[in-house]
Amino acid sequence: MAAGLLAGGLALAPVAGAAKPPEFQPAPIQWGPCQDESLQKAGAECGMLDVPMDYADPAGEKISLAVSRVKHTVPDAQYQGPILVNPGGPGGSGLRLAALGPSVPKDAGRAYDWIGFDPRGVGSSVPALSCDPNHFSYNRPDYVPVTPELEKQWLDKSEGYARACGARGKLLEHVKTTDSVQDMESIRKALGAEQINYYGFSYGTYLGQVYGTMFPERLRRVVMDGVVNVNDVWYQANLNQDVAFDRNINIFFDWVARHDAVYHLGATGADVSKLFYDQRAKLDREPAGGIIGSDEWTDLFLQAGYGQTGWDARAKAFAGWVHDGAWEPLKQLYDKANPPGEDGGFAVYNAVQCTDVQWPKQWKQWEEDNWATHAKAPYQTWANAWFNAPCLFWPAKAGKPVDVDGSKVGSALLISEELDAATPFPGALEARRRLPNSSLISLPGGTTHSGSLGGNACLDGQIADYLATGKLPERKEGEGPDTTCQPLPQPEPAAVGAVAVRPQQPAILQEALQANQH
Repeated sequence: MAAGLLAGGLALAPVAGAAKPPEFQPAPIQWGPCQDESLQKAGAECGMLDVPMDYADPAGEKISLAVSRVKHTVPDAQYQGPILVNPGGPGGSGLRLAALGPSVPKDAGRAYDWIGFDPRGVGSSVPALSCDPNHFSYNRPDYVPVTPELEKQWLDKSEGYARACGARGKLLEHVKTTDSVQDMESIRKALGAEQINYYGFSYGTYLGQVYGTMFPERLRRVVMDGVVNVNDVWYQANLNQDVAFDRNINIFFDWVARHDAVYHLGATGADVSKLFYDQRAKLDREPAGGIIGSDEWTDLFLQAGYGQTGWDARAKAFAGWVHDGAWEPLKQLYDKANPPGEDGGFAVYNAVQCTDVQWPKQWKQWEEDNWATHAKAPYQTWANAWFNAPCLFWPAKAGKPVDVDGSKVGSALLISEELDAATPFPGALEARRRLPNSSLISLPGGTTHSGSLGGNACLDGQIADYLATGKLPERKEGEGPDTTCQPLPQPEPAAVGAVAVRPQQPAILQEALQANQH
């Protein structure tokens, strides 16, 4: 997401006299060696779990979920059960996150079996969804549709992508958030656990909120970082993101300006901003190296709006292009976020979001809303609009969002940096209202999206305490956070040829989260 609901009537009251479909009972997972090298190093085991494509027909066609596990390393008497992890997206691969346990301070992760999984349609799960691997090929039409021709090009491109996905079979009808929630319940059953623990990032917090609505008695301890606002699923959520990313890219420009002695891109944020947009216009006329056009320029800086980790690398690439005409670092940053020939995450992102809820059916509404948003937030608005535009043409039927009710969830720890652009802070406040047994840790002034387990001792220590003992920060009266931590400080530029040294998330988690950034 730059950020589900209803599958088969799962959250609807049963029709009087209607027969309830039989409940699906999965076979136990047959564990064996993992193919992934990082999972092998972590001592993980891997397996596949067959689940119904359609839970309304549990005896019907099956699909297979890829699942991984790193078992607890404490005596069994201290074992706290399995903890499922999801990195977000939707469309993010979580298989490697079984190796996340050692990243929890105070050895609190050792008491759990860490369970990673690729949601249906993702990564190593079968079938994996892919529609057009070249959708993000270089030098695409300019995002901002200032002419009718550009608008038509993007509408045609979006319709073509939706049509290509429609040719991928029946799975497209069964990739809603509620389908993945049912898959989580199948994983729980296959593990033989009465309850699961859960750690969700970004969209994974929405998955957790819907699971807590449908199966609250099955949740034990819950950590949700970068909390989705369930009121805005999904059209309004993206418009909210556009405004927030514009704010954050300007925070980045201000930082670049404070270090003008290093980058020489402008002494004020306004100067850097003007140079940024001047370069975007220049690249639209003449792509760097013939491939890095205005769209790639926009996309490769997006990570700067998600958090501070990549600020130095992007500022250096910006400076290298402006001062020396070096375009190769730009291509490297773009390719890292958009690996050539891959669209699996994008395909599942659309498959989930376009069917979780009905998006506006008329292009006129999209056009008006996005131009109005662009007027105040020009950085990302139209890029994000076209990222979601396949939903205009999506060939699978949309459902209705689940009315999230977390009143029966026993406990949950919510985390949000207050200037998070991908999941703006009101989402965490709304989750706190809907989960009365939760506590919220906020980080005022922080711009990082889903930054827990990233070396912030105040934050990570409280996560460890909660996982170890179940103790939450004391819940306060009112609508605000229950406690706060200071965000990590903004980075200092690294010396030429060096990398800025600062606390950061483990590589497996950072890669999983960055793969979901669009």
